[in-house]
This record gives sequence, structure tokens and C-alpha cells, in this order.
Amino acid sequence: MAREFQRGHKAKISDLTPGTDLYVGVQIAAPGLTFDISCFGLDADEQLSDDRYFIFFNQPKSPEESIQLLGAQSGDTESFRVTLDRIPATIHKLSFTATLDGAGQMSQVGPGYIRIVAGGEEVVRYAFTGSEFTTERAVMLGDFYLKDVWRFAAVGQGFDGGLDALLKNFGGEVAEEEEAPAAPQAAPGFAPPAQATAPPAFAAPPAPPAPQAPQPAPSFGAPPAPAPQQPMHAAPTIAAPLTPQAPPAPYGQPGHQPPPPPPPQFGQVPGQGTPPYGQPTPAPYGQPAPAPYGQPAPFGQQPPGVPQGVPQGAPAAGAGLHAALQLYKETPTGQRWTPQNKQLMRVDLTMGGAGVLARQGSMVMYQGKVDFGYKGAGFVGRAVGNATGQEMQLMRCTGRGQVFLAEEGSYLHPIELQGDAICVSAESVLAFDESLQYEVRRVEGHGIPGGALFTMQFQGTGTVIIKTHGTPVVLPVTPTTFADCNAVVAWSAASQVIVSSQVRLRRNAYPGHSGETVNLQFRGAPGNFIVVQPYEV
Repeated sequence: MAREFQRGHKAKISDLTPGTDLYVGVQIAAPGLTFDISCFGLDADEQLSDDRYFIFFNQPKSPEESIQLLGAQSGDTESFRVTLDRIPATIHKLSFTATLDGAGQMSQVGPGYIRIVAGGEEVVRYAFTGSEFTTERAVMLGDFYLKDVWRFAAVGQGFDGGLDALLKNFGGEVAEEEEAPAAPQAAPGFAPPAQATAPPAFAAPPAPPAPQAPQPAPSFGAPPAPAPQQPMHAAPTIAAPLTPQAPPAPYGQPGHQPPPPPPPQFGQVPGQGTPPYGQPTPAPYGQPAPAPYGQPAPFGQQPPGVPQGVPQGAPAAGAGLHAALQLYKETPTGQRWTPQNKQLMRVDLTMGGAGVLARQGSMVMYQGKVDFGYKGAGFVGRAVGNATGQEMQLMRCTGRGQVFLAEEGSYLHPIELQGDAICVSAESVLAFDESLQYEVRRVEGHGIPGGALFTMQFQGTGTVIIKTHGTPVVLPVTPTTFADCNAVVAWSAASQVIVSSQVRLRRNAYPGHSGETVNLQFRGAPGNFIVVQPYEV
């Protein structure tokens, strides 16, 4: 029986099926709309570093044929064959997308799905409808991604722009068609104008060639095919040529019309012509005269849209305000947590279903219908937090929308947990999925005020957002790894922590001490780590 996925659900492929030769079917349709369904083979940086792994109607397979475009069959608008054990090591993600070919919006689509079939049996299906989207022209449906093993994620994330914009988002280049140069024509001699003739009769374009019958599905376990359907992009697009216009008559010949004089500018006397070449143009009435070419205008007299201090005549840096703000445009991805920059994090509450717990006052903006509620710790929780210094003032974020979080310009780092655990100081936690379990953990030690140090331990499946002062460093745990307790941010929960004090506390009263009192020594098996920030609390 096929598993029904919701947006944001993830699973290992091995938990869905033992097979690695898979059929991927996509069904998406809307009245009067045409869709391009593609697969992007991305590297570890989620970029299309090799154009040969962009699989679409003009490039139906990868070099080693690990990804193949099969066409419409078995009730699917488009289908693929993916052989996971043949995908090269440079490919870490396969992103299946659908984009509109022409006018329209994704909100117009009817019920659709992306499904995986193994051995002729459907093992997983993610269904969606147009009500989940608005004005988007593309949608990222699902991903195969490599994280130790191959996994599948139901994405369902809308994307502004069409196929070209999606290709640029993945780091690809859009090939622009070059126009053929017009053949030079001989200059016409003197001749009277020709007599008007009747316009040529409209001729219908030649009929396109008959589409070829679709090839039968390969015998790797695709679902049984119903009646054959015409494959997409089988008929070429025919564009009627534009009606050529007669060239203007040469100067001095009959029919030549001199161009009309430009209208006077506001404040200019009518009839005032252009000054001789090399002379400055007089400024309109009431406005300062422009600076000579190549010299900056006085401060405050730059034309609109030109930054102050930039010489007039210098090339513009972009196409106005839109180009200036393009650098700070929102980063769209198909993930629940998306860093917008080093200091701003966005969480999509429509993915995953569970709510988010965030530090009170950390919301800077939100979109959609989002509810914010107080998250109380209870009497016992407040008592433990006050006694250990690990109290967190939290708010619960629920609903359908996107919330942007930040905290005093701190650097933010998402850490995804897949059943493992991590220890983080409560001061360094910005937000986390409500599905995670968290508790106060005690670090024993002698010579520490209070007799112990405390930290928070997070465990389960979800993401925790850690904030640091500056860019942190992650170090592997070795028997000789020490860290200042005020600079360490987090460490793997499997690490053994021992308090090491090289300088006794009572010596701090004497001048000349180093100032380093309590250090933490970390021990553990290979694979354990610590995170240290370039800052002491």
C-alpha cells in the first residue's frame, strides 16, 4: 500500500522500498495551460554544476542514463526512470519541478501528485492542489537527496518566475537565441512610387509532421500503461513572419519626411533650439545648470536615481530601484528552515505540520496567517531554569505562513537532528521545532561555583537554530580538546565532558593571574564535535 506524504515529509528510500531502479510519475494539469516537467541533478551546494544533468524535453537522459525522461504514460503527465545506484558521486540531489509554458498561475492547477513506483507497485505519493499556491509560475514538487543514504522529501514549494528563473536559481545559464543578421540590400535608385496592389492572400502554415507513437515503458517495474497519449513537445511551434515594412525614402528623394522637432522641455522657451556642439545645454528655468561631462555635480544636484558623489555620464549600476534591491531578495527553497542571510532565518509553518518554539521577541516579520502564543514552562520548569540558569522565555508559532526570526544581529545556524542529540546552552538557542525533546543536563565538576555546570540537551527529529557571536568553528573531539566554558556554544551529546581548572579560584585575588579559570575537557569516540564562537559571554 502506498504511503501518503504531506508537504515537508521525508523518508529514507530504503524504508519505502528495497529497490533502487525507480519510476517517478508526475500528474499536473489545468484547463488551457501547458507544463514543462524537469529534473535537476544538483551537486553538494545544490547547484547545477553540470548541465548534462538537467533532464527535460530537449535532453531526455543523463550521460550514464541513470536519469531518463520517459514521457506521458500510465496516467501521468510526465514520468522518469531513476536508477539510484548508477547516479555519480557528484550528484547529491534530484529536484523534480513543474513550470508553466506560457501565461497562467500555479493557483489554476487541479489536483495533482508526484509518486514513486518500484517493481510495478506504487510505494509513496504526495498529492497537492492549486489552492496551495498563488501567483507562482513554477513549483518544486519533490526531491531525492543524499544524506548518508538516498532519501525522498515532499516539497510542494511554489517559485516565482518560469523555467528560466528556476534554472538561474540552481546556478544554470539560460541560452539565448541569436538573431540571424539581415542580408544587406542594395540602395534603390530613383523611381516613382509603385502602384498599390492588393494584399496577398492569407496562406495557412504547413501542417506539422505527425507525432510519433510513444515508446512502451521499459520493463523495470513501471505501472501498467493505459491508452497511449501524445507526448509533450511533439509538434514544433510555428511562428508566422512579420510583414516587412518599406524602408524610408532617402534624403532629398520624393516621399522623404523630415523628423518632427522634439517638444520643448518644461520651462524651456518654445523655439529654443539645441546649442552648438560642445556648448552646454541651458538648464530649464529655476533649475541649476548641469555639470560638464566627466565632472561630478554639486552635492544635492544629482539627477534622480543616481547616487550622490557619482560623476554624471558614468554607467548606471543597474536598472533602477528593482536592480538595487535584487541582491537582498528573499531566498526561496523547498525546505522548512531557510537562512535568508547570516543573521536572518525563515521558517515555513506550512511544511512539517508541527509548530515552532522561538525566543520571545525574535520575530521580525511574518507572512500568512500565523498565531503567536505564550509558551509557559510551568512551576517546576521555572524553578529548574532559575536554579540552573537554563531558563528559556519562549513563544509558540503556529498556523500557515512564513515567520522571519533574528536576535540582536547574531549569526544563525540551523542544525537538523535525525534521532540524534546535541547539547546547547540556553543562551545560544533562538528557535526549534516543537517536535524535539529538550531537558536540562548537568555537567559535574569540582571547584565550580554551585558545584556543577548546566546545559540544554535537544533530541529527536527536527531542527534547532543556534545563534553565535561571529562565525563559529567546529572542532573534532580528541583527548586533548579543551574549551573555555564561556566560549563553547554546543557539543555532541555523546561526548564526555570533564571540568578542568588549571588555576585555582582563590588565586584570582592575586595580581598576575591569567584570567582563565574554568575549562571544559571533551572526550569521545571519532565523530564527536564541539562548536566554539569567537566571543566569551
